[in-house]
Amino acid sequence: MEEKMRHLSTMELFQDLSEKEREELDRITTMSTVRKGKVFYRPEETGEVLFILKEGQVQLYRISPEGKKLVIATLGKGSLFGEMALLGQRMHNTFAEATTDCTICVMSRTDLERLILQRPQVGLRILEITGRRLRDAEARLEDMAFKGIPARLASLLLRLAGEEDEIVGMTHQDLAEMVGTYRETATQVLNDLKSKGLVEIGRKRLVIKDRAGLQAVAEG
Repeated sequence: MEEKMRHLSTMELFQDLSEKEREELDRITTMSTVRKGKVFYRPEETGEVLFILKEGQVQLYRISPEGKKLVIATLGKGSLFGEMALLGQRMHNTFAEATTDCTICVMSRTDLERLILQRPQVGLRILEITGRRLRDAEARLEDMAFKGIPARLASLLLRLAGEEDEIVGMTHQDLAEMVGTYRETATQVLNDLKSKGLVEIGRKRLVIKDRAGLQAVAEG
């Protein structure tokens, strides 16, 4: 219980809650560790729930009738997602898979509504967090519509790295699915970036060596 309370107290969404409110939150939420590779949400599941990603990385994706995987989003620490119309989010036909070991908190719609009524600042934080995700989704859509594969891949690498220079745990297949291309194409583009001295490639590890140069490729 102490470990769960510690996690709740450090979450951006709940940082303004009092000790008593966090104790109530502990009672109404479920927090668990999800191991890498586990699919913990499937299309056939029902019920409005909110997932809050405390630690780790989660991939949301769909499978086409032909069996092709389409990555909808790759979410990091602090992300909210789930089958909850209250937040304007739907998980219809969507799988959620942990791509690293994750710590995830789960809330029901009823409990979330009660919390927002009691603590309006929680609702404001939800808007901020979902707003950031919407901006990321818009950036991906813009890349898909207007950029070629090299620019899309370079842009993705910069987003995944954030302020760091290293991306860990992503395969060429993962990157290909995120930019909507084949693994062979992604591998060829990555090798081109490597030959230009922009990145260094290892096993499930990529280091950005020339951020300005990679940004130039991303801008196409």
